[in-house]
Amino acid sequence: MTSPLKRNLGIGLTLVIALSLSVIAMPASLTATRPEWVAMAIIYWSMALPRRISLGTAWLTGLLLDVLTGSLLGQHALALTIVAYLSIRTHQRVRVYPLWQQSIAVGLMLLVYRILLLWVYGITGHAPDQRVYWIPVLTSMLLWPLIFLLLRHIRRRLQLTG
Repeated sequence: MTSPLKRNLGIGLTLVIALSLSVIAMPASLTATRPEWVAMAIIYWSMALPRRISLGTAWLTGLLLDVLTGSLLGQHALALTIVAYLSIRTHQRVRVYPLWQQSIAVGLMLLVYRILLLWVYGITGHAPDQRVYWIPVLTSMLLWPLIFLLLRHIRRRLQLTG
């Protein structure tokens, strides 16, 4: 049996890795295709362990992402909290779907995430380039099966239960 500290560190470490992947330097031509690593991690943990991963976890992770990316404080926190809420509310249905259907459900959640970010961008007068704004939703959907399998392996290895 894994100790509670190791279990919480395992979840925290995956969130730190997702935060790191969100800010790591990439070639300018690929920056627009960067998947929504943090949102995917929050969605996975919210579906897998809905009683352990709270909306507060999503809020704090979003605040860290806001600080790391230099965006408006609370922007990602709000969007991640709403996505975590949707994930927790639908976890019993979505987690029994085949991976390709999960990818579609996750894509819809990420679409909500990007719409919320776009709303904040619009309010603050910082409209992004519309031609490439939605690409991260597609790249995240394509990567979801791999992310799901990797995080499920970590969850099973650490014997994490909800």
